[in-house]
Amino acid sequence: MTYIIAEPCVNVKDGACVDVCPVDCIYTKPEDNQYYINPAECIDCAACEPVCPVTAIFAQDDVPEQWKGFIDLNYKYFGQTRQ
Repeated sequence: MTYIIAEPCVNVKDGACVDVCPVDCIYTKPEDNQYYINPAECIDCAACEPVCPVTAIFAQDDVPEQWKGFIDLNYKYFGQTRQ
């Protein structure tokens, strides 16, 4: 299972999650409005979740209903399909 970054990250991009990720699987580009977690690289360690200052990171199965669209958005960002 991967972790998903949802709506609270949009236009915030704090970066605390990047600093604690042991496998460097969290990405963004200057033109992006949020961070994304690569599902093929995420090791499900959950290190990113508690450090997020805006509570934007969720285990894929725990993404709140109103932000479920961010699951597919995250996979699509990396050219992958949801598993």
